[in-house]
Amino acid sequence: MKKIGFLSFGHWTPSPQSGTRSAADALSQSIDLAVAAEELGADGAYFRVHHFARQLASPFPLLAAIGARTHSIEIGTGVIDMRYENPLYMAESAGAADLIAGGRLQLGISRGSPEQVIDGWRYFGYQPAEGESDADMGRRHTEALLEVLRGEGFAKPNPQPMFANPPGMLRPEPFSAGLRERIWWGAGSNATAVWAAKLGMNLQSSTLKDDETGEPFHIQQAQQIRAYRTAWAEAGHTRIPRVSVSRSIFALMDDRDRAWFGGSGQDGDKIGFLDEKTRAIFGRSYAAEPEQLIKQLQQDEAIAEADTLLLTVPNQLGVDYNVHVIEAILKHVAPALGWR
Repeated sequence: MKKIGFLSFGHWTPSPQSGTRSAADALSQSIDLAVAAEELGADGAYFRVHHFARQLASPFPLLAAIGARTHSIEIGTGVIDMRYENPLYMAESAGAADLIAGGRLQLGISRGSPEQVIDGWRYFGYQPAEGESDADMGRRHTEALLEVLRGEGFAKPNPQPMFANPPGMLRPEPFSAGLRERIWWGAGSNATAVWAAKLGMNLQSSTLKDDETGEPFHIQQAQQIRAYRTAWAEAGHTRIPRVSVSRSIFALMDDRDRAWFGGSGQDGDKIGFLDEKTRAIFGRSYAAEPEQLIKQLQQDEAIAEADTLLLTVPNQLGVDYNVHVIEAILKHVAPALGWR
């Protein structure tokens, strides 16, 4: 059995060809898609976070709104760039959204990805400490968030407060018990996956990672997942960790599907460079008739290793079409693979 959700980048553009022409469209359609996905029986509604772009950015108002409109579906991110985050304010916002959702938040966080502007986190008021890289800063913010999510008081109370305090040191409120175990790290390399395991975070792995061995993407990703699980066991954590992978998967069910994605299935991976030093491998997408799609997905080692699959959706094609895309996988592909 495998949990299956969707991952939306929340793009919008004023183009007449787009079904999502404004930020208001992107937000309202995200809520509607999450509600519809829950009705279909999907397990998760996840959203990317990008700053300085015509995409979804501040996640917690959206997550809280979805939490108030749904009842069972997991609600998450993939991923929040921790270089931009104040860990204590984030803990308050996440706690509030999680309480509204009844404990359904699954927060994917990371050090970030290539972005629209140069060093965008500087505009948000953050900069690395002396001798620290921006990636180091993102991991430092992460460790601070994980610490505050333990729920232990650390702030000295005012001896003459406006309102009565509970005894002892104080913590950010509202606090949502259990959220600490629902934090995921978006790892781009084997080393950061191992680091996440040591800190007790779940693992998110997308269709992009450092090309560390020259092997096909799905094999490298499966190796990353195995390294993560080994490090988790060595760290002595008592709970079972969760692992998600994301994929672009389209079952060609009708003429709409064939028109949009009939020629988009990539038979192979792609190689590129994220910066001057980082060679990256981009995993293939899948688009085929259900019978052929099932055969292709059976060969994907990383999907087999993961307990959660996130389907990246073309949000600008509208809610109804994306419901169709998700439903096709849930009904015509997942059962044959033993995921349902």
